[in-house]
Amino acid sequence: MDTNRVLAIDFGASSGRAILGTFENGQIHMEEIHRFPNDPVILNGTMYWDTLRLFHEIKQCMIKANHKGGFDSLGIDTWGVDFGLLDEHGDLLENSIHYRDDRTLGMQEEVFKRFPKEDLYLLTGNQFENFNTIFQLMGLKKNRPWVLEKAKKLLLTPDLYNYFLTGKQNWEYTIASTTQLVDAKNRVWSDEVLNAIGISGVLFGEINPSGTIVGEVKKEICDELLLDGENPPKVIAVAGHDTQSAAVAVPTLEEDFVFISCGTWSLFGTELREPVINKESFELQVSNEGGYGDTSTFLKNIIGLWLIQECRRTWKHEGLEFSYGELEEMALREEPFISFIDPDYHEFNSAGDMPDKIKAFCKRTGQVVPETPGQIVRCIDQSLALKYRYALEQIEHCTKKKYKNIHMIGGGIQSKMLCEMTACANNKKVIAGPIEATALGNIAVQMISLGIIKDLKTVRESISKSDDIHIYEPQDFETWDKAYAKWKTILN
Repeated sequence: MDTNRVLAIDFGASSGRAILGTFENGQIHMEEIHRFPNDPVILNGTMYWDTLRLFHEIKQCMIKANHKGGFDSLGIDTWGVDFGLLDEHGDLLENSIHYRDDRTLGMQEEVFKRFPKEDLYLLTGNQFENFNTIFQLMGLKKNRPWVLEKAKKLLLTPDLYNYFLTGKQNWEYTIASTTQLVDAKNRVWSDEVLNAIGISGVLFGEINPSGTIVGEVKKEICDELLLDGENPPKVIAVAGHDTQSAAVAVPTLEEDFVFISCGTWSLFGTELREPVINKESFELQVSNEGGYGDTSTFLKNIIGLWLIQECRRTWKHEGLEFSYGELEEMALREEPFISFIDPDYHEFNSAGDMPDKIKAFCKRTGQVVPETPGQIVRCIDQSLALKYRYALEQIEHCTKKKYKNIHMIGGGIQSKMLCEMTACANNKKVIAGPIEATALGNIAVQMISLGIIKDLKTVRESISKSDDIHIYEPQDFETWDKAYAKWKTILN
C-alpha cells in the first residue's frame, strides 16, 4: 500500500463523495473516486435519512480507494444537528430523522417554557433554529417518548458512521457544538440544559477534540471489503461538521478574517479563540460553534443554494431541466434589483414549490413578482449577496472588528455571478476558493493527526498558493448601497 494517502468522505445534504488525498512537494493533491446521491426517504409522514444505504456507500468509497492503492486513514464530515440512537446492544434503533422533518414545529416554545430563551443562548451560544438537536429531542420526548426510553447512547451523524466502522463511540467537538446542548465556554455537555428538558446525560460521552483517532476499521469490515486486516486503516474524527472542515481550508494567514462557506447553506463567520456570547449577539442571533484546534467560529447560518436547488427540482418536475450555468446566464440577462426576498424567511426552509413560494413572498411584500426562471434566480442571488452584507455588519458589530476581505469557499463559488454580487454588495474584495474546501479540510486534519503535515498554518499557507483561488473586486457600490436600503425595507 502507498503511504501518506488518506480518504475523505464528505456528506452533503443532497449528495456525497469520496476524495483520496496525498501530500507531495508541499501541496495536498486530491482525486475524486466516488460520488453518490443522498436522497431522504419519506415514510408515514416522517422524513428520514437513508442511514444504512449511506453506510453502504461508505463501503463503496473504501473499496474504490483500496483499488487505487489503499489508504492509511479515513475521515467523515457531514451536516450538523442530526443523530442516531443506539439501544442497549449498541444497535441503531431507527433511521436518523432528517433535520427538515416537521417534528420540531412548536418545540422551541416547549423548550423555552423549561429554559428561558436568553438564558439558553447565553449558555450554549447557538443561533435558534427549529432543526437544532435540542428541539429534535424535545419533539421526541413529547411525541415518541418510548424511543428515548429504549435509547442508551446518542451519536451525531459523523460519530455514528465512525462507530459503525470501528465499534468505538466518540463525540467530536465541532459536531457536538451544533446541538445547542453544549456549554460553549466550558466545551462540555450542559447538565443544566439536559436536566431542564428531561434528557438523560447518559446518552452522551466525553467530548473529544477534532483530529482524535477513534480506532481502526473492524476486522469483519476489512475482510468483507478485502482490505488489509493486518494493517487496517485508522478512522479519524476530523472536524465532523462540514462547515468546520471547510473553515480549515480558508486560504489565509491573517488572524482576523471572515469567510462564507457556500453550499446548500451559507455559513458566514469568523474564527476566534473564544466564543462571543452576550446580550448583543443574542439579540442579533449570531451563533458560536466549535472549530478545529479548539477555536470558536462566530457565524450566521443563512439559507443558501437550497433555494436554487429546490427551484431546479420544481422546474424539472414541470419538464424544464436547467443546469446551474444555464440559470445563471438567464439571470444575467434580467433587470437587476426588481424583486428581493429574505433568504431566511421561514417558508423557504421546507421542501416544496420554491418558485411559487418566492412569487408569493414578493406579492405579499408589494413587489414586482418574478415570473421566469431567470428573474427568480436573479432575485435569489442578489438577495443572498445583500443578506451576506447584513450578516457581516452584525459580526463586525459584535466582534468590534473590521474585515477588509471576504473569503468564499465551497461549491457555491462556481457561481461567478454570486461571487461578483457579494463583492459589490459588501464593497469588499472577494477571495474565492477553494471549491473543494470541505474535502480539503477533512484531508488536512487527517494528515495533521498522522504527522504528515505539521499544523493548520502550514495547511492554509499551502492552499493560499493554489491556482484554485480567484479574486473579485467590488464595483458600482453606490447602486448596491441603494439596493441594500430597499432590501432592508422588505426584511422589516
